[in-house]
Amino acid sequence: MIQTANAQPAILTTSIAALAALREAYPDLELPLFVAGHSLGEYSALVAAGALSLEDAVRVVNLRGKAMQEAVPQGFGAMAAVIGGSPEQVKELCDKAAQDDVVSCANFNAPGQVVIGGHSAAVERARIAAVAAGLKVITLKVSAPFHCSLMAPAAIAVREALASVSLLDPRVPVVTNVEAQPRDRADKLADALVRQVDGPVLWEQSIRHMADAGVVKALEIGPGNVLAGLVQRIDKRIVVHGVNSPTGIAKAGQFLN
Repeated sequence: MIQTANAQPAILTTSIAALAALREAYPDLELPLFVAGHSLGEYSALVAAGALSLEDAVRVVNLRGKAMQEAVPQGFGAMAAVIGGSPEQVKELCDKAAQDDVVSCANFNAPGQVVIGGHSAAVERARIAAVAAGLKVITLKVSAPFHCSLMAPAAIAVREALASVSLLDPRVPVVTNVEAQPRDRADKLADALVRQVDGPVLWEQSIRHMADAGVVKALEIGPGNVLAGLVQRIDKRIVVHGVNSPTGIAKAGQFLN
């Protein structure tokens, strides 16, 4: 299993490299209405918005990854994607399955897709209950149960790390994971980064906010195209183009025109 302390800086650096290549290819590229990133991707969004340097971002996410791994011993936490249920239904399943353990909604990714996380035993109880209710459940291969209350020690570590870096007001608003609202002040962004460590990612709500604000085109910058698929399920008013290869960069200008 890939350790998140290694994966997080690598994904961040790859995403910013793709952004740099895009900006080199299109030096007159206009600023977007918003930037946003899913979980770790929020750091890429902050770098893209000029609120955080790449060097500081890499240092913080490396510490973030280590703190997340250390918050829960390997094998004691788990995450699973629940497919087909409403947020309210999945939350109720988690509440009933928790007992004396922790299990809660971690990511609201798209309609009918809610990721849960917590203690392994509680996640398993929630999985059994979800399947009995006719829902599909996919166990995720992760090194820790992210975005749940078990990550509270990691949130403290991230707060301390952010206190030692220079976080600036962004050039464009950042739609934060924990609020699904745009923020344009450094102090608000720092608080959001801390809160998202042990709080749920409101991705579906974030995309709906941007669509309602008039966004019709978006670039997914970095490895993979998972977010493009989620956006299509959330709101078809937004069309997404992937910038994760030379071909994607070459076609970005035509897409945006």
